[in-house]
Amino acid sequence: MIEPGARLANRYRLDEPVSETNGATFWKATDETLARLVAVWTFADGFPNTSAVIHAARATSRIADSRVTQVFDADDTAQPPYLVEEWVIGQSLTDLLSGGPLAPERAAGLIAEAAEALATAHETGLSHQFLTPNKLIWSVGGAVKVTGIGVDAALRGLPPEQTPDVAAVDAYGLGRLLYASLTGHWPESAHAPEHHATKYNLPAAPAADGILPPRQLRAEVPQRLDEIAGYAAAPAPEARGSLTTPRAIAHALSDAPRMAPIPVTQPAAANAPPPERGTSRTSGAFGAAPGRETRGASRGRASSAPDQSRDASRSPVLAKIAIAGAALLVLVGVVTGAWTLGSTMGGDDADPGQNADPQPGDGQSGSGDDPELETIELSDAEGFDPLGDGDEHSDNAGKAIDGDPDSRWKTEGYDGPSFGKLKEGVGLLVDLGDTAEVHEATLSLGEAGAADVQLLVGDDPEFEALQQKAEASGVSGEEDVKLSDPAEGRYVAIWFTSLPQDGEYRGTINEVELRGKT
Repeated sequence: MIEPGARLANRYRLDEPVSETNGATFWKATDETLARLVAVWTFADGFPNTSAVIHAARATSRIADSRVTQVFDADDTAQPPYLVEEWVIGQSLTDLLSGGPLAPERAAGLIAEAAEALATAHETGLSHQFLTPNKLIWSVGGAVKVTGIGVDAALRGLPPEQTPDVAAVDAYGLGRLLYASLTGHWPESAHAPEHHATKYNLPAAPAADGILPPRQLRAEVPQRLDEIAGYAAAPAPEARGSLTTPRAIAHALSDAPRMAPIPVTQPAAANAPPPERGTSRTSGAFGAAPGRETRGASRGRASSAPDQSRDASRSPVLAKIAIAGAALLVLVGVVTGAWTLGSTMGGDDADPGQNADPQPGDGQSGSGDDPELETIELSDAEGFDPLGDGDEHSDNAGKAIDGDPDSRWKTEGYDGPSFGKLKEGVGLLVDLGDTAEVHEATLSLGEAGAADVQLLVGDDPEFEALQQKAEASGVSGEEDVKLSDPAEGRYVAIWFTSLPQDGEYRGTINEVELRGKT
């Protein structure tokens, strides 16, 4: 039997059990490598659904929606087998409703977000099937999280895959959450079989020839929300009209007001050692915390805030230094002005190069192309899909750097220009073989139509380590893309954020040429 304090993979410390279900135990735990709290499932010998749960978790990790609980690690060959997920800090819908029903606008916004997350999950082939108020969480940062997608069904031995029948189950679950949020009652009659006076700490809904509509319990519920909740929470499928999928409910609530999430850093776990750099995403190399840092932002943002108390104590010294610096600048200006005047009056004896226009390569910015730029030799390329299944036709990636403009690499085909809203982008990752200073690129993008692309540069091939350095919108054919500032790195990703239509929607790269300094 596993005891608190046990460690998994020499990294995850099990702090305290939260719940247990037929041999599957849910723990509050600490990731000692990244010094953060995590949630861990462990599975006892003989638990029949271990492999199914791990498979569902791995599939869930590919859902490109921040409202879906992140999966960090999973191993069904370990002893014991385990699954590591994001530990979401916040209030569940059960907690929120402990003080009474929510304001109608807030209730609609919460369920709309949950419906959109589930719709995205369904489009990637996964379902939930066990939606309860405990599965919907309003996090400390003000973001919505839906826990248990894929995993909850697998834990109970049900297939987590999305089917039309399962879609209706999840839509019904969303309808019941909306009804509960609006009324503070659970939409089952107290006279229903196996129903007790309360469920999920909520009283049973009053009934008279069926569950009473929300507006009969709260007059301030708008008519439209009353209708949506009434239809979606109806026990009989034929009474739900068109509200039989999460996408349909998300569409019905699409105009619900949303609250913008507040950026927040998860508190470090108690007694955890300082973070250590690892070698992979699961071992902590790039430390993707529950919220991914925006590309192009300063990676030192968290440490850039000044220590105001220290600055206050040093302000007299700083003031003296500032005065001395200003005086020095004045002196330098006077000397420079006198030297310039003397040079100008020196006639033929003056150095003719002193007042020449700066030339490219002399350490100053010149105009036009830099003659010192060279074509950078490209070592390797692979399809880059870090927000999906990890690969994007890598078998053809070399055709984009082989020097043959008639060969090409293409992305996979998608249902729309925005990847069916499954992820933010895909691309081609080019390995330069060594660090180089990249200035510009020429991309041959085919003639299918306009695409939006970005250039990401970094010293590591992980997505979180690459920084956006240039972008081009509505481009096709041969396109020159210049970086706003030269960027050093070994890896360059040509990252599609919008695809042209080529039968299906897909991006094409016939050839990549990078120029800079090696």
